[in-house]
Amino acid sequence: MIEMGNKKENPMRQVRIAKVAVNMAVGQSGEKLEKAVKVLEELTGQKPSRRKAKKTIRDFGIRKGENIACMVTLRKGRAREFLEKALAAVGNRIKLSSFDKNANISFGIKEHLDIPGTKYDPNIGIYGMDVTIVFEKPGYRVMRRRRRRSKVGKNHLVKVEEALDFLKREFEVEVVGG
Repeated sequence: MIEMGNKKENPMRQVRIAKVAVNMAVGQSGEKLEKAVKVLEELTGQKPSRRKAKKTIRDFGIRKGENIACMVTLRKGRAREFLEKALAAVGNRIKLSSFDKNANISFGIKEHLDIPGTKYDPNIGIYGMDVTIVFEKPGYRVMRRRRRRSKVGKNHLVKVEEALDFLKREFEVEVVGG
């Protein structure tokens, strides 16, 4: 018999990675964006989607509707594989301030060359990226499904402590205060 209070034995209380979103904001369309798309596709093994500017900013030369960024959403095996590389790029250290109230994490990588296994290509250049990790527990589907959508109770939401424990256990990540 499974004890409901014990998180380690109850499979519905296990934290898992829902998705990893990787974003590269270049700030302009054209050749620079195409190179960023190529880098992101090479790193993740998935074709990135382009993102448009929400508003015009004349000082930066950005027009509304212009493609200025690219992003990829990774799930399951690809997410875990990329996350291992991305965490190695930041030295397996994450700031506590990188967590939000829903226990999701966002951190930046200044140069894509920091990721293990990438080599510098002078024709492409150097790009930075933002990585966001979203955690969930089994049963979160009831919030997103089309039919008979429902809410998930507060006890079933992922807490920051649970996400910390998951990262320490699975990826040997050190959380730094601040």
